Amino acid sequence: MPRFFIEADLTVDTVIELTETVFHHWVKVLRAQVGEKATLFNGQGGEFEVELTEASKKSASVKIISFNPDNRTPAFKALLGQVMSKGDRMDYAIQKAVELGVAEIQLLTSERCEMRLKYDRDQKKIDHWQGIAIAACEQCGMNVVPKIHAPISLEAWLAYDLPETKLVLAPNKDETDVLADASLKIALLIGPEGGLSEAEIQQSNSAGFKNWCIGSRVLRTETAPIVALSILNYRLKA
Repeated sequence: MPRFFIEADLTVDTVIELTETVFHHWVKVLRAQVGEKATLFNGQGGEFEVELTEASKKSASVKIISFNPDNRTPAFKALLGQVMSKGDRMDYAIQKAVELGVAEIQLLTSERCEMRLKYDRDQKKIDHWQGIAIAACEQCGMNVVPKIHAPISLEAWLAYDLPETKLVLAPNKDETDVLADASLKIALLIGPEGGLSEAEIQQSNSAGFKNWCIGSRVLRTETAPIVALSILNYRLKA
């Protein structure tokens, strides 16, 4: 059954008109016919089974049949602090982090950051990344869409009131079991393609972050969140 995110209030036993985006994807592209069913979610929790009741060339309506409260979120809640990278690498990192259950993503700049967004294109890029998060939720079944926060400096983020467990991916550091006493609320810091500088790692340590060395190989910036979140899913599962 196809799944779509929709910006609308959803209530069982009501009829609503599809938004232009959902209408285009389901009716125009997938050629849905009256009587077919789909799943809609609005990011507020849970999902709704709907039936297409009316369709024309320009609009369509559905009846909301039932509600499923399952959000398919992991047992832990991870805030990912991701230093931005250029091109498809950032798209990929966000997509896979969402599929693996990240709760929210804070975009960061750092000493070796490849990107410096300018004000006039900030919002377009952020909207693009938020769209990737939505599409990932449509695909993986998660019903609460992670928020993509506008970029701030690493220094500013370290001063925030962050989750109890704080981990920074730090290659070539001594390996310890940083998850042995981890809470279910986690801040995960991942550097840019060139990595965090030694000074930035020390700065994060001073802010309460523990160094997390995953194996003997250095991971790319878009691979690191996949590996880290996969381990968290395995170690902290309910």
